[in-house]
Amino acid sequence: MLPEPLHPAVVHFPIVFATLLPVSALVALWMIRRGAEARRAWALPFVLALALTGSSWVAIETGEAEEDRVENIVGDAPLHAHEEAAERLLLIAGLVSLVAGVGLLSGTVGTAARLVATAGTVVVLAAGVQVGSLGGELVYEHGAAAAYTTESGTPAGPTWPDEDESWEGH
Repeated sequence: MLPEPLHPAVVHFPIVFATLLPVSALVALWMIRRGAEARRAWALPFVLALALTGSSWVAIETGEAEEDRVENIVGDAPLHAHEEAAERLLLIAGLVSLVAGVGLLSGTVGTAARLVATAGTVVVLAAGVQVGSLGGELVYEHGAAAAYTTESGTPAGPTWPDEDESWEGH
């Protein structure tokens, strides 16, 4: 059974992949320098780059499916900023994936591609942080989660009591 809404569940995948990608690229470069076969050592960063690209696309698609509902709560500007940042992440991740794929080659071309892709993973991480930060702002500052609460606009479930109230009846 899929969660409803789906977007908040899938957005964590690109965040994880964007965080792991630079680490895996640095470890792969270190392994290659220590004598590991380049293609074998570089396979994980390449796969993670592809996973980041794919999961970013899924996150964008699920976000677009929720856009109209959330836009009524948060307005156009913050939602548009988050969407633009997500599209930028997808583009950068796609480019890094392509360069990382070239990094599977041997020789000077493969070596150069691995170095460029590793540098690109830092840009990917920065883009991922920006998307996540803007998404967090939508939820925690602009109240995007209210689009999925009860129709009265109050959160479903128990609420925190005021200072002068007890937990009884909550």
